[in-house]
Amino acid sequence: MNNESISVFDIFKIGVGPSSSHTLGPWRAAQMFIRSLKEKDMLTDLKHIRILLFGSLAKTGKGHGTDIALQLGLAGYDPIRIDTSLVPAIIENILRKKSLMPALCLAFDPVEDIIFLTSESLPYHPNAMNFLADFHSGKTVSETYYSVGGGFIEQELKKYGGKKTAELPFPINKAEDLEDWCMKTGLDIPELVYANELTWRDDIQVKSELLSIWKVMRGSIYRGCQTEGILSGGLNVSRRAASLNLKLLNGKSYDDYDDWVQAIKSGGRDFQYILDWVSCFALAVNEENASFGKIVTAPTNGAAGVIPAVLQYFICFTEAFSEEKIISFLLTASAIGSMFKKGATLSAAMGGCQAEIGVSSAMAAAALTQAMGGNFRQTLMAAEIAMEHHLGLTCDPIGGLVQIPCIERNTMGAIKAITASQLALQSKPGQAKVSLDAVIGAMWDTARDMNSKYKETSDGGLAVHIPISLPEC
Repeated sequence: MNNESISVFDIFKIGVGPSSSHTLGPWRAAQMFIRSLKEKDMLTDLKHIRILLFGSLAKTGKGHGTDIALQLGLAGYDPIRIDTSLVPAIIENILRKKSLMPALCLAFDPVEDIIFLTSESLPYHPNAMNFLADFHSGKTVSETYYSVGGGFIEQELKKYGGKKTAELPFPINKAEDLEDWCMKTGLDIPELVYANELTWRDDIQVKSELLSIWKVMRGSIYRGCQTEGILSGGLNVSRRAASLNLKLLNGKSYDDYDDWVQAIKSGGRDFQYILDWVSCFALAVNEENASFGKIVTAPTNGAAGVIPAVLQYFICFTEAFSEEKIISFLLTASAIGSMFKKGATLSAAMGGCQAEIGVSSAMAAAALTQAMGGNFRQTLMAAEIAMEHHLGLTCDPIGGLVQIPCIERNTMGAIKAITASQLALQSKPGQAKVSLDAVIGAMWDTARDMNSKYKETSDGGLAVHIPISLPEC
């Protein structure tokens, strides 16, 4: 059991698609490596950098944009602040000039200096990368980083992304802890998480930053619902959210997000209509993710559409919506995500897609249940139900791209989350035979038993049964 103290803003990170472990993580690792050299006053003596990629990063890194992310990180760009429309030009410029200038005064050829070691793995984690730096003085530096899922990075005994040393008023490692605190204090789950967040931020910061997270989420939904075209990467996958959006609105016009929501609401609450919209919301986010768009890891990029889709469903098709409910929704979801990170994994390279779509569905189910007025036991029950029916889900991306089956899989995760919430709200948790802690343990056992070819390697499952011919990257 991992005892690190994890903030809601560690679970929800603003970043760039298509993968938190294969894009955002390596991007952050490149930034950290450059920062470490700068802190040691070694940048001016830097002569050459090479990066070795191992395991899943090597096997599916090109499809996930790992090489692109590494170049952007080395060149001084930040995933939160970058204008993603400039990424193709930045990468083309680095390749053409074979240089990272003006950020770093040294030659760099991504074709030669980013090395994909597809037959080698490091024992600690499948997502490993080694940065090798040579200096004019003759000195060399080697640092190994691991992208352990959800954008979290570890380097040797150091951890980045979680607040390991923080003393929280309500430490929560397991669902049992969360249940105990709720009973002892009379607080509900988002209130407990909020109290913990005040360890790092003041009241105004917590609320404003959570609403900023939602603003990015809803932006990815809205953009995805307006954008047509073919996804890059060679699979020639057509974007579907925009055409579905037009079909469902049936000629209704709108000028902005708020108008769009009202247009959706005016269509009524027919079951099929709602089902189609939930799918549309999820498709929109993950089509943006597959296009190197700005999204929120929730808790990963590959599963980034589930929680926004369920929250957008809550806003459009229930009467309970308010700004405070959005904050509570995200706080509750983060509590569930942090327990899965501590007790199992958020990394598909470690646990298959149950660690991504499964966890995001559990998070969304719990958050929706709490927002709909469920008690803390029903909230935990909803998370358990959602994960129970994702156990064993493999990660087998065709061509190493976060497109098939990843985009559609987000629609399935969102629908399962809503169903799990409905079941929990109509159930008596005291009669449940399976606890959330039990299902987290079962997920981790399943992850460790799962064959590596089903863990984000594209060596099994759909990835080897669908004949494709991708262009050389």
